[in-house]
Amino acid sequence: MDKPTIIGIAGGSGSGKTSVTRKIMESLEGHSIVLIEQDYYYKDQSHKTFEERLETNYDHPFAFDNDLLIEHIQQLMNRETIDIPTYDYANHTRSSETIRVEPKEVIIIEGIFALENEELRNLMDVKLYVDTDSDIRILRRLSRDIKERGRSMESVIEQYLSVVRPMHLQFIEPTKRFSDIIIPEGGENIVAIDIITTKIRSLVNE
Repeated sequence: MDKPTIIGIAGGSGSGKTSVTRKIMESLEGHSIVLIEQDYYYKDQSHKTFEERLETNYDHPFAFDNDLLIEHIQQLMNRETIDIPTYDYANHTRSSETIRVEPKEVIIIEGIFALENEELRNLMDVKLYVDTDSDIRILRRLSRDIKERGRSMESVIEQYLSVVRPMHLQFIEPTKRFSDIIIPEGGENIVAIDIITTKIRSLVNE
């Protein structure tokens, strides 16, 4: 069987990566697609005390187990089934549960650091960066964290200023230069998504 088409989608928190990913997947209906979310690959911290786990900076590349992610992508490329780890956010470590994933025609890797690791990038056929203004991203993050995670506005803003923003500028924004296509304004950019999905269909159908 032919090698699967691998797509990387990166961008800052609240940039609209999920919307772009969803629209690409919808446009490729009829093809077999699997979404690999980088957030599943936070490092196991079971060897640390709970207090130590609370200090984890989830907006730093070191928080991710890229070695395992790369190993799994290579296995999918070889048409092997994998078991994706899951993360227990309450206990700040990896869960004992896994998700069985079968090989597919298209593999989408989505996450803030999807383009940060060179070895992972080199596996990708198409590299996308979703570029959205910082004021839009912080408003989306505020809305999400308050509504879905029960956090206060003050705590979200404090975390954004002390951790999220500096990590974005240091580690995420620079990965834009590795992308094949930059998508301004995320899922709202229908023209860019149409162009991208046309290219992806041509790769899948080769």
